[in-house]
Amino acid sequence: MSGAGEQFVFGYGSLAAGAGGRRARLEGHRRVWGVAMDNRVTIPGYKAYRLPADSSRPAVYVAFLDVVADPGAVTEGVLLAVDRAALGALDARERNYERVDVSAAVPGAPGLVWTYRGSAAGRARLQHGLQRGSAVVDRGYLEAVRAGFAALGIADDADPASLPVIELERVELPAAP
Repeated sequence: MSGAGEQFVFGYGSLAAGAGGRRARLEGHRRVWGVAMDNRVTIPGYKAYRLPADSSRPAVYVAFLDVVADPGAVTEGVLLAVDRAALGALDARERNYERVDVSAAVPGAPGLVWTYRGSAAGRARLQHGLQRGSAVVDRGYLEAVRAGFAALGIADDADPASLPVIELERVELPAAP
């Protein structure tokens, strides 16, 4: 059994897709398409997206899943055991989010439970993309999340609704020299 000093991350999107862990519930939150990255901006050591047809880099805001407070709602996902190094790596990876303690919202939490909730900047980027009509969802991201949900027996509530879903190719950008 897990000890009180252990730490976990509640994954509800791409972290729940194929990452292992055990099923869990985050009470008082619902899953939404809530953050975006601006694909026009190059951030060394991050990522960008290209169109597979011609390798061009479209001027779009790529949307990702988020969780927002919603009394009475429940989000299903997974608990992933993490150590300090893993948390540091996730903090760097999850640039559109801030890590928050949700231990009290996870029934039977085996220790400290964190999740990544959309940052103000990440949420503002999505709003900007929506206003410009250039917010999109990467088909590969959506399919990976849905496959992860199916493998875990989690209901698929990741419908991007009015966001266009397009085929993009993720490119890892080199770190700054």
